[in-house]
Amino acid sequence: MIPVLLVLNAGSSSLKFQVFEFGAAEDPRRVFRGLFEGLGNAPRLLIRDSAGTIVAEETLEAPAFGHEAALLHVAAWLRAHGQGLELAAVGHRVVHGGRAYDRPVRVDAQVLEALERLVPLAPLHQPHNLAPVRILRRRFPDLPQVACFDTAFHRAQPEIAQLFAVPHAMTERGVRRYGFHGLSYAHIASVLAEYDPALASGRVVVAHLGNGASLCALERGRSIATTMGFSALDGLPMGTRCGSLDAGVVFYMLRDMGLGPEEAERMLYTQSGLLGVSGLSNDMRRLRSLAATDPDARRAIDLFVYRIGREFGSLVAALGGLDALIFTGGIGENDVATRAEVLRGAAWAGFELDEAANACGGPRVTRGRGPAAWVVPADEEVMIARGTREVLGQVQRQPAL
Repeated sequence: MIPVLLVLNAGSSSLKFQVFEFGAAEDPRRVFRGLFEGLGNAPRLLIRDSAGTIVAEETLEAPAFGHEAALLHVAAWLRAHGQGLELAAVGHRVVHGGRAYDRPVRVDAQVLEALERLVPLAPLHQPHNLAPVRILRRRFPDLPQVACFDTAFHRAQPEIAQLFAVPHAMTERGVRRYGFHGLSYAHIASVLAEYDPALASGRVVVAHLGNGASLCALERGRSIATTMGFSALDGLPMGTRCGSLDAGVVFYMLRDMGLGPEEAERMLYTQSGLLGVSGLSNDMRRLRSLAATDPDARRAIDLFVYRIGREFGSLVAALGGLDALIFTGGIGENDVATRAEVLRGAAWAGFELDEAANACGGPRVTRGRGPAAWVVPADEEVMIARGTREVLGQVQRQPAL
């Protein structure tokens, strides 16, 4: 039997998963990748093998089908189709690790309790990230589980970059800049040399652009500064999140608009960003299709690009210069127009857009002697697999699910 690792990334109505085979020394080898979406409504399952071939596609007539049923369904599919594979451990993406966790950690009752206390700092993600952990602890208590954190990569930032100008007592209570998307940035840092060896020791800004969006300044592959702060609400406008906001707006919402804290939080997390500005959609693809004729769609796109440009400039200042800009994430990797607009806006930094290369997806989308811009796919799951193996060592065979 071949021991494998199951990597899970759970959302409110979805469960992304990948299966990795462990070798003695080489990087974890991907065997399957899959997605359960529509949980709680109209569940759909899609699984691909390592070559990208679809090996399972199902629509389930089970509106009450939730995360637990999805996990058990995936386990049953692996038992039936994963010949010679035996589950050894599970690695989880967990958005917030707080101050305590600056690296992956094996989950026990104490760790789980600590991570649940961080739910208010990441209310859109943390509860759903932890749900499969609790399910598997109850169903399979002997199965090793490891949490890998989006905040951990940024814990090495200079202290000054992590501080807010608030009373020291608040800082001591954990009110500080944490940063997110760290698994994505850690992967980008690990592969920079494959695109240009000089970048591994250079000054790089990475733009993780998707429904969640942020920028990160890397120096010698380490996080120096990032746009997200105390929560995943900060920084760039996103699909449904507002991004940076004057704190006085929150007071106005509570006092003058008469909103309760939960209602204000819901508005800023789920009704703002591209969706709120456009009044149409949080999907950049749809907004692009409407932008030529709908001024609200165009305004949402323009604000998104404008804020990227402003935050980009601040990170170049933090680095004291720039060698490259990396685009990643769903929008960063796939939206030709957004990349072009960002690079034209950043022409002051020396970028010269290569329109033909950009239209083809790169990987390099600039020309000339100035800083280069690249398109680099993120692979958060392989970082979770690596982190899990580091925590557990050479994995031991466990009873299969």
